Amino acid sequence: MKKVCLVLADGFEELEAVGTYAMLSRGGLDVDIYALSDKDTTGRFGLTCTNLHAFSTLNASYYDALVLPGGPGYEKLEKNGYVQQLIKKFLDNGKVVAAICASPTILGRAGYLKGKKYTCFTSMNADFGGTFTGDYVAVDGNLITGQSAAATVDFGLAIIEKLLGQEKADEVKKSIYYK
Repeated sequence: MKKVCLVLADGFEELEAVGTYAMLSRGGLDVDIYALSDKDTTGRFGLTCTNLHAFSTLNASYYDALVLPGGPGYEKLEKNGYVQQLIKKFLDNGKVVAAICASPTILGRAGYLKGKKYTCFTSMNADFGGTFTGDYVAVDGNLITGQSAAATVDFGLAIIEKLLGQEKADEVKKSIYYK
């Protein structure tokens, strides 16, 4: 079974985190949620997630993909040295890194979007050396980027397609009556 780790920091965007978790789980992926703070984590609108895995215990070798939701908490993710190492480790090992809304800027400022197609929250786009598509989702190799909370379903489907194939993504679309 393919495994995904999703990392939350206080201030995460609930729709992007919980919606992506639900989409990936619906697709049959095994998703573990880690708290950057190693404790309960609260989103930008007050939803507190409990019983999360402690980020300090995350072992990248167990996972096929890393997911970084956006929201104001992206700044904590970006400033964390281990998150930066984790991104590099995933990409260096040919694993999927998926970031949505504000979090693709973490990838951009670290240089991972150079020469790549990407999207992010439009007002946060900068010259990252790649091609900003402005689409809900952009996939370039093992990088998957999403534009905003509204793109959560498409973002989840792109991750499912990358890890499990188009047939599984279509099956999930059908199960949620996605048109």
